[in-house]
Amino acid sequence: MTWQADPAWEPVAWPAPAGVKAAMTTRLGGVSRAPFDSFNLGDHVGDDPICVAANRQRLTRLLGVQTVFLKQIHGIHVEHLQHHTPHGTVADACVTQSLGLACTVMVADCLPVLLTDSVGRTVAAAHAGWRGLAGVDQPDGQGVLASTLKTFGQLVPTEKTQGASRSDSCLVTPVGLAGCMAWLGPCIGPAAFEVGAEVREAFMACGLPVQAVSACFEPVAGATGKYHAHLASLARLQLSQLGLTNIYGNDGSDAWCTVTQSSRWFSHRRDAGSLGSTGRMAACVWLEA
Repeated sequence: MTWQADPAWEPVAWPAPAGVKAAMTTRLGGVSRAPFDSFNLGDHVGDDPICVAANRQRLTRLLGVQTVFLKQIHGIHVEHLQHHTPHGTVADACVTQSLGLACTVMVADCLPVLLTDSVGRTVAAAHAGWRGLAGVDQPDGQGVLASTLKTFGQLVPTEKTQGASRSDSCLVTPVGLAGCMAWLGPCIGPAAFEVGAEVREAFMACGLPVQAVSACFEPVAGATGKYHAHLASLARLQLSQLGLTNIYGNDGSDAWCTVTQSSRWFSHRRDAGSLGSTGRMAACVWLEA
């Protein structure tokens, strides 16, 4: 496809294989009115359904592919996306090998994580809030990234022989996640993400190196039991522990913070209290047909 400059979305900067495309929407370029102004894609936040439908249709036109919007519940279920998968399917992550079908997650402070394998046959997207990352309320303590990579890895068992095209079915060499890559999108930044001790304790108990987890929580001066949490760093740590080391995107700097970049991103923490609600952006990744 030919990318067209548009304020409604930004291309994803990562060295993905040919045929893998990805985009991150902004809050700009839609038809919704305040506090959802203007490119709100969430149908659960109180926006006019007609405006949401128009924005979603515009996204489909901009990307040139089918999008499926999940019902996200801060869980760990991963949906194997097909062209017939309906909107509103309950899941916090999705994976597909279907061409022209975008794995899509909505965010407004939580972290979007996009994945691709090394040969452009499988892509995935995950919605990673702190509860999903830490596996809160999950029987086995498994978080959404571990769940996503487990499903993703089952679809990426082999590597093509040299010179094979994406459509070839001759796959011979096991690779697991070695050549796969992830992109982390915008989320609430550490300076804005003040959390209680229970959040830190949830991550300390989820099997990650204790020192590395501790480094992701900076004590708030003068506030006992309060911390500034580095959500993107926690995701990077989890992905690395799960065997995925090619990680791009959000580095925790202010430019990636949904709270501080008010002209660019929606933020639930920034706007819900004062405005009553806010919109949702979308992170999308797909295999070009």
